[in-house]
Amino acid sequence: MARSKKISVDRRGFLKGAAAGAAGAAAALVAKPEAAKAQEAAEVHRPATPNPLPGAKQTAAETTPPARADVWTTGRPGSDFMVDVIKTLGFEYVAANPGSSFRGIHESLINYGGNKAPELLTCCHEESSVAMAHGYAKIEGKPMMIMAHGTVGLQHASMAIYNAYADRVPVYVLLGNIADGAWRRSDVEWAHSVQDAAAMVRDYTKWDDAPVSLNGFAESAVRAYKIAMTPPMEPVVIVADAVMQEEPLSDADRAKLQIPKLTLAAPPAGDYGAIKEAAKMLVNAESPTILAGRVARTPEGIQLLVQLAETLQAPIIDKHFRMNFPTTHPLYGAGTIGSADVLLGLEVPDMWQNTHTQTPVNKMGMESRRITKAGAKVITIYAGDLFSKSNYQDFGRYDEVELAIAADAQATLPILIDECRKLITPERKAVIQARAAKLAEVSRRNRERDLADAAWAFDASPVSTARMAAELWNQIKTEDWSLVSDLTFVSNWPGRLWDFDKHYQFIGGHGAYGVGYGAPAAVGAALANKKHGRISVNIQCDGDLNYAPGVLWTAAHHRIPMLNIMHNNRAYHQELMYVEDMAARARRGVEHAKIGTAIEDPNIDYAMMAKAYGMFSEGPIDNPNDLGPAIKRALEVVKKGEPAMIDVLTQPR
Repeated sequence: MARSKKISVDRRGFLKGAAAGAAGAAAALVAKPEAAKAQEAAEVHRPATPNPLPGAKQTAAETTPPARADVWTTGRPGSDFMVDVIKTLGFEYVAANPGSSFRGIHESLINYGGNKAPELLTCCHEESSVAMAHGYAKIEGKPMMIMAHGTVGLQHASMAIYNAYADRVPVYVLLGNIADGAWRRSDVEWAHSVQDAAAMVRDYTKWDDAPVSLNGFAESAVRAYKIAMTPPMEPVVIVADAVMQEEPLSDADRAKLQIPKLTLAAPPAGDYGAIKEAAKMLVNAESPTILAGRVARTPEGIQLLVQLAETLQAPIIDKHFRMNFPTTHPLYGAGTIGSADVLLGLEVPDMWQNTHTQTPVNKMGMESRRITKAGAKVITIYAGDLFSKSNYQDFGRYDEVELAIAADAQATLPILIDECRKLITPERKAVIQARAAKLAEVSRRNRERDLADAAWAFDASPVSTARMAAELWNQIKTEDWSLVSDLTFVSNWPGRLWDFDKHYQFIGGHGAYGVGYGAPAAVGAALANKKHGRISVNIQCDGDLNYAPGVLWTAAHHRIPMLNIMHNNRAYHQELMYVEDMAARARRGVEHAKIGTAIEDPNIDYAMMAKAYGMFSEGPIDNPNDLGPAIKRALEVVKKGEPAMIDVLTQPR
């Protein structure tokens, strides 16, 4: 290894220079005006308080010079090679809240790496870093890297890592640590270091490693990227030892290091025999229905799902985990699980929940029953069957199905479509086409019903969520837009009123439904949209933003254009409804249900909050007639490349 260079700095000389500078500044002061002198003479003088600290000049003159300080330098630390490795993986960004355990890589990224590919994003919380990477990956289709600091940084990041794990999203975590106790220089470094750094998140990551050499780091870093990007896609963790980062690396040693070539694995398609059997069941069905989970990994996934649905004239029930299917297509939402005689589940993580009903929360006990029709057959194509953990049970209850194909659904669809087309005889084609007209009529009636429902409370104050969605649509429908937030907490009004047909127009849900995901995920998705010139729209829940509002500063600082519309119902409303259910069940009334669930007294001014973080804002708005003009003004700011926020006082859902 290369030897560090030692240079010395004379501290006494530095202090003398500082004292001389202070004296020169004092001599340069302009003499006080006579009026000021007279004012001082007229004042009643109090005894002067002795200055407890000597001045720099006095200290330099009266103290013994300290020892010369040794400063160690190196031309090339190990972290430079780590950055070489990172650059081969094609990361555009790395998000981080600064931490000492990865200070070597931090410095190498911004100086040796030029702060380009990847560019460092300054975050105010590790949970925000990971959630930004989560949202970014769902738009861009590849991971963002995040850096976390030792024990405490990973603890902060852990909730967001679990969200990404449950949502099957690749996030690349680089974790700083000091493995060798002899190198820990303080009690802080002991508290922030650990023997097994990735242990706390191992149950909800796909793979981790703690390499002990730079060559090992190169191989593990490339392997981690490949594993993260192989379905089912999930977070990975690479531990970057601080000693390995900071110790010097000679040119000779660098020449011995190798960076492996990254080769991504092709997504696994289903077994051919099983696909043929599935095609036979679907083509011969009278009421085939498709349940779409996380089907579309890329834009091609939407096209393939449309082809399959049209080939079979099978309605699509979309779980809104991803943007899977055009919302104005005549097969969208035109079927029910209870009417299907063959139900095809594509990347549905909990099939049992969709084929059964349970006793609601406001009733005692627990009973469940199957809601599929008698004799109905269920087929699943699910990459989750290829990889599962035991402790964190996001997989749900075991469901009895006729045919389970362990494979990536999008990779399997081309084969399934071909097999279905081969089996469609003229007689079956006539049956299938007859089904098309009926389903189109159901879809049309659903659309009319949604428009009629949206009219309820359209002029109400606080603003209805339907009115909010309608006003947004009126402003963005001619733009290249992307909804970078969930649909659940606004009664799916954008999904019911807007025309979704592109892959990037919706990023899907949370994964593990962890609150605090929404705002940073929206910022990450908007970052991915930025280079494409898209208008990113975030309908932001108030409770969610309060977990880590500092992400607003990250958006403003890095000039990430996005239109934030606050869904400010001044409550953790889902929990409020649960407490109301419990109170009603106990026959105690609901008048106290806001205790512990309301976000009021005092009310939070989110427009002022956004302004404090450097973001354009307006509101709070409670008159629905004021909403459209406010959105228009904010949109002009977003088009100039800046984030903006409109605080809207809203109905609960």
